[in-house]
Amino acid sequence: MSLAPLSVRADISLTFGTYAADKPTVTVRKYRPFLSFLADRMSERLGEKVIIKMQIAKEYEEGIRQLAEGEVDFARFGPASYVMVKRANPSVSIVAMESKKGEKRFKGVIVVHRDSPLQSLEELKGMTFAFGDELSTVGRYLSQAELLNAGISGADLHSFAYLGRHDLVGEAVGANKYSAGALKESTYKKLVAKGVPIRVLMSFDNVTKPWLASAGLDARILQAMRDVMLASQNEEIVQRVSKNGFLAGEDTDYDLIRDAIEQSRSF
Repeated sequence: MSLAPLSVRADISLTFGTYAADKPTVTVRKYRPFLSFLADRMSERLGEKVIIKMQIAKEYEEGIRQLAEGEVDFARFGPASYVMVKRANPSVSIVAMESKKGEKRFKGVIVVHRDSPLQSLEELKGMTFAFGDELSTVGRYLSQAELLNAGISGADLHSFAYLGRHDLVGEAVGANKYSAGALKESTYKKLVAKGVPIRVLMSFDNVTKPWLASAGLDARILQAMRDVMLASQNEEIVQRVSKNGFLAGEDTDYDLIRDAIEQSRSF
């Protein structure tokens, strides 16, 4: 007598998306251990094997499109990219926000060469400035809002350029290619540790990064992901992507960024 085969449930296969704000190799090395940890914990909760693949977009714009259109199931974005993807697809939702010592705010910085005589933003009139990506929260929107608050628009600068990654901005300022530039505080610290000769001219508030779910992600899978992330603050492996774990997030947490995006229109 032949037995009918047991029905086998297919593995849950998810694709994680992000974009290369730093070198792609650095990005992979940063996320892979955490994604394996997340898949294992989600498998335990769901009683089904979860497999997570990774897809890195070369540019912010492509990463935003991939999540908006459901080509990736979940993603880690900067705050401005969240605002953009939410406009493109309002059904995208926040899984969790990264925590910085229990807070949802951290710093972006505007830097100058270590030997620069500049002491204030107002002194940047007529100088050159390096921004990051054109869709970067720190690298564009928040830093342009700070410049506008200091009375400086794009027309008041001798010239400015968008260099893409944060590390490229810091290195260009350190090489005296630009008078000043905007980058993440964490990237600034890494560059200084490597000997890049830059110092902070001023710092400003930014909102921590959200992890986002595509509109089509099954609610049960989304909840399992959220439960794992919010329960894992003290795991060493989690600290590679978010030093202090995760917090529950709301859309209104990003109003600061929406305001900066609007303000930067007049840059």
